[in-house]
Amino acid sequence: MLIGATKLEAQITQEQIEFQKFGGVIDLIDNFYMDSAKTSDLIENAIVDVLEHLDPHSVYIPKKEVEATNEPLIGNFDGVGIQFNLLNDTVVVANVIPGGPSEKVGVVAGDKIIRVNDTLISGVKIANSGVMSKLRGLKGTKVVVSILRRGEKKLLEFTITRDKIPLYSVDAAYMVDSKIGYIKLNKFSSTTVDEVHAAIDKLKSKGMKDLIFDLENNGGGYLNAAVGIADEFLTNDKLIVYTQGFHQSRQTFLSGNKGLFENGNLIVLINESSASASEIVSGALQDWDRALVVGRNSFGKGLVQKPYPLSDGSQVRLTVAQYFTPSGRCIQRPYDHGKKDYYSEFERRYTSGRLMYMDSIKLPDSLMFKTLVNDRKVYGGGGILPDIFVGIDTSETSEYYGNMIRKGVMNNYVLRYLDDNRKSLLATYPTVVDFKNKFQVTQEMIDDLVKAGEADEVKLNKEQLQKSERLIKINMRGLIARSLYEAGDFYYMTNELNDTYMRAVKVLQENQMKDFKVQHY
Repeated sequence: MLIGATKLEAQITQEQIEFQKFGGVIDLIDNFYMDSAKTSDLIENAIVDVLEHLDPHSVYIPKKEVEATNEPLIGNFDGVGIQFNLLNDTVVVANVIPGGPSEKVGVVAGDKIIRVNDTLISGVKIANSGVMSKLRGLKGTKVVVSILRRGEKKLLEFTITRDKIPLYSVDAAYMVDSKIGYIKLNKFSSTTVDEVHAAIDKLKSKGMKDLIFDLENNGGGYLNAAVGIADEFLTNDKLIVYTQGFHQSRQTFLSGNKGLFENGNLIVLINESSASASEIVSGALQDWDRALVVGRNSFGKGLVQKPYPLSDGSQVRLTVAQYFTPSGRCIQRPYDHGKKDYYSEFERRYTSGRLMYMDSIKLPDSLMFKTLVNDRKVYGGGGILPDIFVGIDTSETSEYYGNMIRKGVMNNYVLRYLDDNRKSLLATYPTVVDFKNKFQVTQEMIDDLVKAGEADEVKLNKEQLQKSERLIKINMRGLIARSLYEAGDFYYMTNELNDTYMRAVKVLQENQMKDFKVQHY
């Protein structure tokens, strides 16, 4: 150490030496390596390797991927405003986004896109990404699509002016019965708070008194969006979350203005894929005894990432702090054995029975905390543990059913069925409620589906078909409803298959909330 140098100065000097060493290696490769080497690739690989040695969530994002990576959280992109499926190398419009540019010019669900500008895209091998690259473009630019529509002898040509297309974070919002509302949230984006506002307002106008808030498979998103959502359910000046890191002092986030649903019974649904912002919300509502949490142990991501842009347009998302629930829980699960081991957790949970049985989950006293109103036991250190555990039920699944889904047989069958029956279905069932109450999947439809499967090399297994027949029928109804009405109607039709959802409905309908000492303001 230099005479009079402080410990910090010595540390800085050592870091400078290490930086110089790395730069020296790159210079050596540039000047003396036996073969040509692309320096930019070497540096990118080195950055990736450095981050691999930190934590599982610090990542490097190349310049070409930054926009696509950020797009879901920003909440919009530039395009034509359709959802599509590929059926036998043909692009079929599954849904048209209301108010979007395609709807404005008259494109409808069921249309087949044959050409984009002068490029034939029907009957040729093209991937989803290839279709999107042709339809997307900057706001204000135009694209000409040639469409084959049932009942029309000639191709219809539409000139579509691209515009901002919203990416919604609310998948579904509907009334379960005359009192219970349901909201399904898929991420926490820049538009999430406004979307949930609108959903709550809509459901309250229909008489909602109690709410099921579904965060299953919600991988998280913006911290501020999580705070904003939790604030809708908590009274003023309640701690929602706090963050703290080695270089970051403690930051606290409190509830503020009056929320839209501070009164009424509230149940939050979570599972093993509910992470990050989902765990902030469910943890805060559980800690304040505001909501009953139902489902399975959540993912266990309690680390905060901050994006740092680099000089070439690439980006590093660096973990800068941990977050803690109001009771002091850090729900980040251990990652001492590397990223591969960390992301093998689902397999371990499955093989150990932790996804099926509550008594398979070990709960050490060192991870126990108490809720802030009623002193209920809650646990940290590995995700949010629900108040009511609902294990995965595989009694109706089968390899045959799985193959029908994975190979796209059911989805393709539904597209063909809608192509033949869309108008008559809408005439017979003008609303999704009519459809749910009256439409039934017939034996003829099942027989046709089986034939479609065999054509795609999914061999019939009668025993497994019988075992999974209820799953097949309900999912088929959901896929049809999604295309006939709104995308969120899939959940309206299929949630009866979700045991976690059904348990929440039962708790509310049978007035069991009081048994769990959950606060009802």
